[in-house]
Amino acid sequence: MNGFFDIPSDLQHSYTGLIGLHLREALLPVLAGLLLALPLAQLCVRFRWLYPPVLGATTILYAVPSLAFFVVLIDYTGQTELTVMIPLAVYSLVVLVPAIVDGVRSVPQETLAAATAMGFGPVRRYLQVQLPIAVPAIIAGLRVATVSSISLVSVGTLIGNQGALGNLLADAQKYDRPELAVNSVITTAVLAILCDALLVLLRVVLTPWMPNGARRRPKTGVRQQLPAPQDVTR
Repeated sequence: MNGFFDIPSDLQHSYTGLIGLHLREALLPVLAGLLLALPLAQLCVRFRWLYPPVLGATTILYAVPSLAFFVVLIDYTGQTELTVMIPLAVYSLVVLVPAIVDGVRSVPQETLAAATAMGFGPVRRYLQVQLPIAVPAIIAGLRVATVSSISLVSVGTLIGNQGALGNLLADAQKYDRPELAVNSVITTAVLAILCDALLVLLRVVLTPWMPNGARRRPKTGVRQQLPAPQDVTR
């Protein structure tokens, strides 16, 4: 398509530069959210009464429109990448905290008792026993959070060219070049698919203890019941 990769100079980035910027603005918030969710989830597991208010707080924050976050943050962080990434990190908590809590709670009590009998303290037991067993649930949460974050980066175009590939949507209208919008949509979708595939591969690498049959769908019998996917659009 003529002009598909001809990026307007006002974006101050090449096509590959926009891809790198988009990945940075999308993946760093997910990483920050994971680092925050891990100790928060452990507190929720240790003190069960804490889980409902934490889950309620993260859900309420997720319901806050990104534009409202921008209005609050822009006086402190300006029209920068940080203004885009902070809301994305907050949004990731609503997915990551329940995923980690459910994964850690799924660890059999016999396994925890054996670890305690071997002299594992709470921190060591959490890091070396509970988290490794919870990897499939954590990776599932990371997949949702990552794809959601990649799609939401585009709203950064509202605060001055901080939407990475989303900036192409604004320039498509500004310069009457619909191919830029097509470029933005296709590239964003491809990035989401590739990141999701890498996380699936990471799960396979990190869980060699899982039998091969557990990684495949059953060929016969009743279909496995899966929960409905969460709505991650904003």
